[in-house]
Amino acid sequence: MERSLVPWPHTVVAVTDDVVSPFELSVACEVFGIDRSELVDPWYRFVLASVDGAPVRTNMGFTIHPDRGLDALEEADSVVIPAGFGNYDCPPVELLDALRAAHARGARLMSLCSGAFVLAATGLLDGRRATTHWMHAERLAELHPSIDVDPTVLYVDEGDILTSAGTAAGIDMCLHVVRKDLGAEVANAVARRMVVPPHRDGGQAQFVDLPVPTCTSDDPLTELLDWMAENLDQQVAVDELARRAHMSPRHFARRFRAATGTTPHQWLLTQRVLFAQRLLESTDYPVELVAQRCGFGSAAALRVHFQKVTNTSPQSYRRTFRAAS
Repeated sequence: MERSLVPWPHTVVAVTDDVVSPFELSVACEVFGIDRSELVDPWYRFVLASVDGAPVRTNMGFTIHPDRGLDALEEADSVVIPAGFGNYDCPPVELLDALRAAHARGARLMSLCSGAFVLAATGLLDGRRATTHWMHAERLAELHPSIDVDPTVLYVDEGDILTSAGTAAGIDMCLHVVRKDLGAEVANAVARRMVVPPHRDGGQAQFVDLPVPTCTSDDPLTELLDWMAENLDQQVAVDELARRAHMSPRHFARRFRAATGTTPHQWLLTQRVLFAQRLLESTDYPVELVAQRCGFGSAAALRVHFQKVTNTSPQSYRRTFRAAS
């Protein structure tokens, strides 16, 4: 996940339509629309648009009054299409034309949940990988066989086009975008304000039995996750983690995946890379010291795992982050 050198200040336009889903739309409003200039000044410039500039009625019955019509896309740096747009087969032609034009001049396109059907109808997802809510994935694949639809992941980042699964996965994708644009520290600060986990990797499964581990203070898995996050520099085998959680290794593995959507090993690797990003952003530590602080042991090991997760090297990430800052 190489940090993007996006234009700044950066204009995000969210497009609404009749029967739009309030939750997915509010995710974009919360992440990009609330003024957080105390973190980065200026913050994103956020514009709410509808196809014709007129008020729209949500699928819950209340009305939203947008700022503008599709002319807003002419100055958008990013465009968000939330769930809604009731006719999957035939999204508004004028919207599709506006999205193609925005993309052609370099705007980033993002869909939340069933908003992927709108992006698919533009033809811009042809030959690419994408996702949507697992309930709609089969329909998306049927309507657009040239798209590689993956119904199992939280979101897919194709660089200039991103798609997410349903509901909470939209939060994950939007925070992922903030992390790309502004770095891990800013994304974590936004997550804390929203009281949500700071990072769930896009490759995690949509089918998570317990999206967040039980939050009671005496829950052994919750206590273990806290301990793991605070001791990333320690090398601990899965059997030792199971013992700490007072579970058998097999039961621990099942419970951990049910709670987090991934394995203990992959969870640790992701957390270590995220910690490395924060250290590269906020300190002048040599890469070897960053690797030791994060539990990779050596700079070589850090480079391997950092490259897999972020598609760039630690040194390149540090240079890019500081140049963009």
